[in-house]
Amino acid sequence: MSCNVGSTDRIIRILAGLALIAWALTGGPVWAWVGIVPLATGLFKFCPAYTLLGMNTCGSKK
Repeated sequence: MSCNVGSTDRIIRILAGLALIAWALTGGPVWAWVGIVPLATGLFKFCPAYTLLGMNTCGSKK
């Protein structure tokens, strides 16, 4: 797993993931737990979908 999520992308993913999880915890819809996905991809700096699509926002190809 090489880095394919850049810093701006990473911040957006982490914030969106935390917001969705907070919404789920405060009585939001069950689907808001999908926030775990962007949170995890932001924390690990790796997105499997980016690999399938050949994308890389990391800036370096490690």
